[in-house]
Amino acid sequence: MSDPKTSTEALEEISRHGLESSNLAEAIITDVEHLASYNWIEAPKPTIAVPGSPALWSAPQGSRQVKKDSGFVYIAQNAARHPDSPLEPLFRALYIEKPSFDINSIDVVTDRNNVRKLLSFVNPTQSRYGLEAFTIEVDMTAQTAIFCRAETATYEVIGPGEFRGFGREFEKSYTINQVRDSTGHHRIISYRLSGLSFLVRHETDGYVGDSKPGSKDDTGDDLAKTLHSLSLTPETTATVQASVKPKLTINREGQVVPRELTLEIKTRVVHKPMAIPEVAAQLWISQTPKLVRAYHQRGIFPTPKVEDVTTEIKDWERTNQDDIKKLVEVINRILRVTRNWVIKKVERKKMFPDDLYARWNKTIPVKAE
Repeated sequence: MSDPKTSTEALEEISRHGLESSNLAEAIITDVEHLASYNWIEAPKPTIAVPGSPALWSAPQGSRQVKKDSGFVYIAQNAARHPDSPLEPLFRALYIEKPSFDINSIDVVTDRNNVRKLLSFVNPTQSRYGLEAFTIEVDMTAQTAIFCRAETATYEVIGPGEFRGFGREFEKSYTINQVRDSTGHHRIISYRLSGLSFLVRHETDGYVGDSKPGSKDDTGDDLAKTLHSLSLTPETTATVQASVKPKLTINREGQVVPRELTLEIKTRVVHKPMAIPEVAAQLWISQTPKLVRAYHQRGIFPTPKVEDVTTEIKDWERTNQDDIKKLVEVINRILRVTRNWVIKKVERKKMFPDDLYARWNKTIPVKAE
């Protein structure tokens, strides 16, 4: 970002030691709504299934030996599978499931990971690894700030001589994929926090119970028609040239799973029990209500249980008001900078195709009361 009055680059510096929280009202998440979801599919070209489905929790009775994690592992699957536009699947799934969604009502679009990093900036003890350097790319469209996750590596390969725990192999052994060739389920939710409206994408490990598919109107004919409409007509080609040859394939598959059934899975060696505060921030940001804390001894796991941690997460929210208010202040500072400064045009690729940017200029009809 640059100040047009000068020829030098201008930076806005935010110090966590100078953050104020005392003047803010209670900072709690409200108005949580599940909007959309999708699964990445193993395919030659970037392919997602909408609405997809999380894997179904299916724990065997008794103890089970799980092999250690190895081989190819995603760090940021959206960026790894669709580097041209990691955010495109978020918006495609959103507008398929909510065709009339007014994106102008949103202040911040972000991945959960970005909020976790900002919270660790505010208070490094909120992160297991303390304060680490990170980058978040911010794009301002109309009045909406779009936070794009930036990682130096989007995947890693765990060698045969390395040990990184049992987490991913545990998930494979204790859940059942509901979408063929799925490599991960992502969800998009909205909520309000201290006057700001958020659209948050996050990955979900699984769900519990028996979720029945939505009605035909929800995921059948109407969804098929919406998917068909993604093919550009000659009338739109002239104004949306960047999307004439879509690079993202979208399949209609899966079922809508209520947020109340979703869960996060954590594995840990038995002599290092995991306290709720260690995972509370992650669950709070995504409003994930259920948790599995699976303990092992040399890879042998007794039958784990699913815990409803809704009350514990609300307790964490109440006892961490100072950090949450400072998190809100950081985000508000970022919004003020990106909304009010003149941004110098630089040659860089857009975050997603032009037809998605055009949604900020689309007027959604409002029914008269």
